Amino acid sequence: MHPYDMQRAAAVAEARKWIGTPYHSCADVRGAGVDCGMLIVRVFVDTGLIPAFDPRPYTEDWHLHRSEERYLGFVTDRCTEVKRPRSGDIVVFRYGRCYSHGGIVTSSDPLSMVHAFQPAGLVYEEMVAHNAELAKPTRRPRAFSLWREGER
Repeated sequence: MHPYDMQRAAAVAEARKWIGTPYHSCADVRGAGVDCGMLIVRVFVDTGLIPAFDPRPYTEDWHLHRSEERYLGFVTDRCTEVKRPRSGDIVVFRYGRCYSHGGIVTSSDPLSMVHAFQPAGLVYEEMVAHNAELAKPTRRPRAFSLWREGER
């Protein structure tokens, strides 16, 4: 198995460990609480794929009142946008004025992800097409990868 495939599998396995964790804004404790942004941070930091960083503090509704792409910024500072996500990549969705929701891709066909979704109240895995809220065209999903396109 190629090292990139092993890293991608490690990211997916780590994301799945968080399934069932309650949604809690700004939290990052597996089993106790996490939000979508901190889930992404914890998965990539805890697997050793990126150095530790902390995008907090932020308010739960910052994306409704500001146009600053803070969430997208912490993703694009570390990842490259890709046309077709693969397992282990990140997919983000637009809410309010900017991108402010995301998850770890577990399958690209159909697109599935692990995410901490506030309306559901917890971390879970689902096909994006089955989530009426995320499937809206206004969400304008974008995918990002820690690994360069063309590399396994």
